[in-house]
Amino acid sequence: MQDTSKQYDAVIKTCRDLFTKKMKDYGSAWRILRLPSLTDQIFIKAQRIRGLQQNEIQRVNEGQESEFVGIINYSVMALIQLDKGVVEQPDLSVDEATKLYDEKVAITKQLMMDKNHDYGEAWRDMRVSSLTDLILQKLLRVKQIEDNQGKTLVSEGIDANYQDMVNYAVFALIHLNEIKK
Repeated sequence: MQDTSKQYDAVIKTCRDLFTKKMKDYGSAWRILRLPSLTDQIFIKAQRIRGLQQNEIQRVNEGQESEFVGIINYSVMALIQLDKGVVEQPDLSVDEATKLYDEKVAITKQLMMDKNHDYGEAWRDMRVSSLTDLILQKLLRVKQIEDNQGKTLVSEGIDANYQDMVNYAVFALIHLNEIKK
């Protein structure tokens, strides 16, 4: 599991670097996005990944990797929005947003480590396409919970689903990085 932790950190470093650069370019304009808007952005990225996995012809010269990075970053933004709420104007500096990003990732990584211990790193035997399908399933669950105004009878909340999406996308990127080697 030590390799998993290092690989996880390497993937997150790439995602965090992009998040920070976009914060410098755009500020925290994403803070105006309501949760369903973030969910839809993640859904678009997951659908594109599935299309890339199924289609023989690709018309846009961007692969799965950048879309998985987007899923991670939008999911972290959603976790931040869950805590801080939506605002009418950007309100976070690069440093503040990066600190919140790091906090959400640390909690999400710990969840992964705990589950990874209990499941015995079963994800290592999964296909990237299966991880994509699981992300899409989580998105459909989140959309249903959003349609139910956040109410669930027996299910985990929206935050757990966003955390799972982060972790599945990290696993997919680890797999894709290993395929390249």
